[in-house]
Amino acid sequence: MSIQKQTCDLIIQNCSILTKDYTILENQSIAICEGKIVAIEDAFTLANTYTASSIRDGAHKLYMPGLVDAHMHTNQQLLRGRIMDELPMIWTRIMLPYESSLTSDTVELSAQLAALEMIKSGTTAFADAGGSFMDTAATVYLQSGLRGVLTYSTIDQGNVPDAMKTSTKEATRRTKALYDAYHLKNDGLLQVFFSLRSILSCSPELIQETFGIASELDTGVHAHMNEYGNEVNYCLEHFKMRPLEYLESLGVLGTHFLSAHSLMLSEAEKSILAQYNIKVAHCPFSNCGKAVPPTPSLLEKGITVALGTDGTAHGGMSLWNEMKIFRSVMNVTHGIQTSNPVIMPAKTLLHMATQGGSEAIKQSHHTGQLTVGYKADLIGINIDQPHLYPTHNLVNTLVESVNANDVVDMIVNGKLIMKDRHVLTLDEERILYHAKKYFSALNS
Repeated sequence: MSIQKQTCDLIIQNCSILTKDYTILENQSIAICEGKIVAIEDAFTLANTYTASSIRDGAHKLYMPGLVDAHMHTNQQLLRGRIMDELPMIWTRIMLPYESSLTSDTVELSAQLAALEMIKSGTTAFADAGGSFMDTAATVYLQSGLRGVLTYSTIDQGNVPDAMKTSTKEATRRTKALYDAYHLKNDGLLQVFFSLRSILSCSPELIQETFGIASELDTGVHAHMNEYGNEVNYCLEHFKMRPLEYLESLGVLGTHFLSAHSLMLSEAEKSILAQYNIKVAHCPFSNCGKAVPPTPSLLEKGITVALGTDGTAHGGMSLWNEMKIFRSVMNVTHGIQTSNPVIMPAKTLLHMATQGGSEAIKQSHHTGQLTVGYKADLIGINIDQPHLYPTHNLVNTLVESVNANDVVDMIVNGKLIMKDRHVLTLDEERILYHAKKYFSALNS
C-alpha cells in the first residue's frame, strides 16, 4: 500500500544543517510550505513523506538561519570609503551633513545597494537605525524580499544641519505615518520602530513622546547609546546621570528597546539593561575606533547581545567579518587578561548573529533558527571549497573562514530570493550601473 505524500512548496534535499543548538547534522532535507519550515528529517525519510513543486539540491551545502544585522544605516550606503582615517567627529563633520543632502532618488539607490549587499552576504533581516525618505526605502525593501525594521531619524536639538532637525511633534508624526503605511506589510516582513538618533540630539520631550507612542503601538525603539565619551559626559554634566540611568529616570525603559553600540557601560547601567530586558547591538568594526564593550559580563547577566555592521560607511555589511573581528577583539581585551581562550566561542558568536538579532528585532518567536514551525528564513553556504572543507569542526570554520561570497542561496519567508548567487528580486546589473553613474557624476 503506497503512502500519500504531503505536498509543500519547496524541498531542499540532502544538505547539512546548523541546528538551533549550533551542531551540524548531515544528510538532511528541509520541507517548506506557506513560508514556514514544516519538516526537517533525514533525506531518505523526508523523500518518502513529502513532495514539492520546487526542489533544491543541497549536496555540498550547509543551510543555516539567515544572519540578522541589528544595527545598520540605509542612508549611509553611498558613503563607502569616505570616513576611514578621518579625524573626529565624523558624525557631525561628515555623516550628518551628507545625510542632510539626500533626496528620495539617492535614498532609493542607497536602499537598493544595501539590499543587494545584505542578500549577497547572507543577511536575511536587518534593523535600520533611522534615516530620511524611509517611505522610499520601504518600497525598495518590500521588493527585495528581506525582513527588516525601518524608522525615521529623529533629531530636535543640537548642533546639526537644519535639514536633519525637526520639531518634537514632527519627529514622531513622521514615524507614526511610516508605521501606519508600512508596519507588518508584505506578510509581516517589514516592521516600523521609533528611534532616537542620540541623547545629545533628542530633547527630554522627544524621548518621552517617542517611547510613549511606541509603547502604545507595541513596537520597538532603536537608539544609539553609550557610543562616545562626549555622550556620556553630556549626560553627566546636564543630568548628573549616565545615559541609561537618565532614560530610566524618565520612566521610559522597557523590553522593546534596542540599544545600539552600548560600549561605555557602568555596572549600574549593565544592571539596567538586565532589569528591563533591553537588547544590545554591538558593531565590532565601527566600535573598534571608540571603545570595547564589556560583552562577557553582559552575557553573564543574561542580556541579549546581537551584532550589527553600522552600515557600509563603517566597513561593509558582512556579518561574517563582524564575527571574526569581534572574536579577536574579545580575545585581546578580555580573554588574554583572564587566560581564557574561549571568552567568545564560535557558538556564542553565531547565536548573536542569528537568534540574538531575531530577539533584537522582536522576531525571536518565529525566526533565528532552523526549527519546524518557524519562518523559513535561511541561507545556503557552499562548503565544498578549499578554505572551508574538510574541517575538524564546521561550526568553528563558519566563524573562522566563511566569507560573504560563500553564501549561494537565500530564502526569506519561504521565498527563494537568491539562487546560486543570482539575486532574483532585484536587478543587480541595473542597480550597479546607476551607482557607478552616481559616483562618476559626484567626482566629475
